[in-house]
Amino acid sequence: MNNELVQGINWLGHDSFRIDAEKTIYIDPFQIRPGPKADIILITHEHYDHCSPADIDKIKKDDTIFITEKMSAAKLDGDVRIVKAGDSISVLGITIEAVPAYNIDKKFHPKENGWLGYIIELDGKRIYHSGDSDFIPEMKNIKTDVALLPVSGTYVMTSAEAAEAAMEIQPKIAIPMHYGAIVGNEQDAIDFQNTLQGKLDVQILKPV
Repeated sequence: MNNELVQGINWLGHDSFRIDAEKTIYIDPFQIRPGPKADIILITHEHYDHCSPADIDKIKKDDTIFITEKMSAAKLDGDVRIVKAGDSISVLGITIEAVPAYNIDKKFHPKENGWLGYIIELDGKRIYHSGDSDFIPEMKNIKTDVALLPVSGTYVMTSAEAAEAAMEIQPKIAIPMHYGAIVGNEQDAIDFQNTLQGKLDVQILKPV
């Protein structure tokens, strides 16, 4: 188990994470409890369970920096920086790459919307949050130590598809997400882990 790689990565349920490092980074806060204030908040797309102003209000500061795409930016106030897939920016000394996230065989997250996943580089490791995505061709170009992948199906990859994506990406550790709130349950995460047993290191996080 690569415990040092998951250190500081906190799953808050659904697609929400808090990364505790020199700076505090949140990704898609939704249905969260108040916690440490955010230096950076990443929003993958405008759906209510990813871009939730009510949850953002629980953790934002006057100088919190938001990184997102243009549709979500319209719902946010403050220091909002709009990025698109292929962009790489440095924020507070942390490099963040925006990568594509979209559906292939369903209509919920169209490619043309330009919604996002992110690769965050900090403390000598790379963390990939795929956003709400299917197993898309662009994933073959992802280089990451940790991959946060949805597993619940319906709106995103199934656990089997997520396992295929993980095998393509080859992270040092994969963490399942997008279950237990809107759709999916812990069995999806267990199925993902079982499919990859003996092939890739998978850690199922408990929500905090």
